Amino acid sequence: MADLGQQILEMGKKARAAARILALCNKDQKNAALMAMADAIEAAESDIIAANAKDLEAAPGYGLNAAAVDRLRLDSARIGAMAKGVREVVALPDPCGEVIREWTRPNGMKITKLRVPIGVVGIIYESRPNVTADAAVLCVKSGNACILRGGKEAIHSNAAIAKALSVGAVNAGLSADVIQLVPFTDRDGVRLLAEMDRYLDVIVPRGGHALIEAVVEHARMPVIKHYHGVCHVYVDKAADLAMAEKIAVNAKCQRPGVCNAMETLLVHRDVAEKFLPSAAKALREKGVELRGDKRTCEVLGAEVKAATEEDWTTEYLDLILSIRVVDSLQEAIDHIEHYGSHHSDSIVTMDEAAARQFLAAVDSAAVFWNVSTRFSDGGEFGFGAEIGISTDKLHARGPMGLEELTTYKYLVTGAGQVRG
Repeated sequence: MADLGQQILEMGKKARAAARILALCNKDQKNAALMAMADAIEAAESDIIAANAKDLEAAPGYGLNAAAVDRLRLDSARIGAMAKGVREVVALPDPCGEVIREWTRPNGMKITKLRVPIGVVGIIYESRPNVTADAAVLCVKSGNACILRGGKEAIHSNAAIAKALSVGAVNAGLSADVIQLVPFTDRDGVRLLAEMDRYLDVIVPRGGHALIEAVVEHARMPVIKHYHGVCHVYVDKAADLAMAEKIAVNAKCQRPGVCNAMETLLVHRDVAEKFLPSAAKALREKGVELRGDKRTCEVLGAEVKAATEEDWTTEYLDLILSIRVVDSLQEAIDHIEHYGSHHSDSIVTMDEAAARQFLAAVDSAAVFWNVSTRFSDGGEFGFGAEIGISTDKLHARGPMGLEELTTYKYLVTGAGQVRG
């Protein structure tokens, strides 16, 4: 325990020192580092794939389902996409140094509200090795040092990616300490990192409910939570049913093991008998197991299992879908409020008044109209990569890009003013 604590503490000290230097780098220096990181990822492709093979070999022992294994898997195309994602961040505007607001007081004192890096960001995540690159790149671009702690399922992959990123940073003249990966996966590492408020300014947990609760319990610094995604698609009585089916299948099946995949389909009673048989057929052809309320079961018969109360609050992250028939738009909104996780929810309708009511009333980080919930993503929003999708309301909400990794400070200049 003492050794682990000392290692975490040393990482914090190094990160703080690196962050102070990085905060003074201009956008060209940071962009040059990112380009070098992209090059280093591509150069290390064989090493990364070899490391990933070790993680994939161990995956059955961790009980990972098919969707989780897919999140874990890296190949040449995904590594190429990782490097491409780094270069896309280079093209994004640098938020640091932006003048948010500027004004002059009656006494001549000038006040400037300036966007600046947060400092040192801790990120704890589970079995998605691409997060290592996404998180590190966004932190560097926004002027922050980062300490990354991945899950045991991807430890070899994460280490290989972090090593490549560090090599790229050093090649561009930055300190290797701007990107550090915790080299062990002991549970105590989460607690020790969360308690290191002397050097860590904010911590972002990405993963299951148990991980997030553990971080929140021990954190001595602000936590930006990436809670589970119980996402809904509501098919309104005025929906284009062909569009609704296409959106529902995409939201559930395009990549079922991610947080913005649909977990519950709500259908207005007026279109249930027409919509559900066709939609259920399309979903089952993709291998989806259906669980429905009483009215859904009446429409679909043996094609669907009876849903339990627990199903409405479950983030399956798998090819399982709960379905409920509702009597009204308001009932759909109430269901989302009661059972949802305030992540991402969508309405499919051609009735603008209904859509506007849904958009206004659903209190989620991202609310969609005639769009799949799968677009709740930093890349799809034009942010480049993302740190995560925050279900908090302070300090960030929804997909977290560069701007969400900054804070601000006030610069006050005068000519000898004193307060009377």
